[in-house]
Amino acid sequence: MPLFAQVLGPAFATLAAPVQALHAAPLPCRRTGQARIERGRHWLVPVLAALARLPKEGHALPVEVVFSACGQGEQWARRFGRWPMVSRLWAQQGRLHEQLGAVHFGFELRARDGGIDWSVRSVRVFGLLPLPTRWFDGVRCREAWAAERYTFLVDVTLPWIGALIRYEGWLDAQ
Repeated sequence: MPLFAQVLGPAFATLAAPVQALHAAPLPCRRTGQARIERGRHWLVPVLAALARLPKEGHALPVEVVFSACGQGEQWARRFGRWPMVSRLWAQQGRLHEQLGAVHFGFELRARDGGIDWSVRSVRVFGLLPLPTRWFDGVRCREAWAAERYTFLVDVTLPWIGALIRYEGWLDAQ
């Protein structure tokens, strides 16, 4: 069963067909598209971005994502222009977990209007140090189908720092 179908359960069937198809495609698979990345200006942004291996800022960047099987989950090898961003995802206790650099996120996924909203429910750094979830109330993640394209938006705002990163764009439907 596809990873996102495991986490969403019956709600997976309510996703727009192209969103379902992206998450149910046989692995490995590759998608390409375009993105825009903006980073915040606080002096801690480069440090935090390095911990999570977030990409650098850029506009109209070519995007490539290679989805592959990894243990009981998936690996997403993204490339925004020249900048790689690789993460490992898996299902555990009804949540989607993502390891991104030194940061481990636990997400609750919710199907809405044919897309998927991701909500942060837990964060650990270096696998040991839990961070207060309320620090991540300013995180918005959304996958959708708009204008005949699979679209994504990740917008991260943190207390005391403000904007960390915002990246949005689209991938081909294939």
